[in-house]
Amino acid sequence: MLFALICRDKPGHLQVRMDNRPDHVAFLRKLNEEGTLKIAGPFLDDEGKPYGSLVVIEAANKDEAAKIGAQDPYAKAGLFESVRIRAWNWTFNNPANPSNP
Repeated sequence: MLFALICRDKPGHLQVRMDNRPDHVAFLRKLNEEGTLKIAGPFLDDEGKPYGSLVVIEAANKDEAAKIGAQDPYAKAGLFESVRIRAWNWTFNNPANPSNP
């Protein structure tokens, strides 16, 4: 099952994001190599600066998705003000199901 991790940064924590970005990217690359990561990227404010993240992963259930998300170096560094985890159905443009509905 797919889960979207919708993460919002704490205000004024851009430097925390930047300081931990190399480890965060390495973490996502590892998830990608394992086939767990489906899509990921930052939310951008009106000035083009990141202020959160969207990470879609495959996990057995919501608890497993939360455990994976907690291992993100951004989470470990205390970057996020909030993290919402939502089950997600990739309907359109899913390479695993190119026929679409």
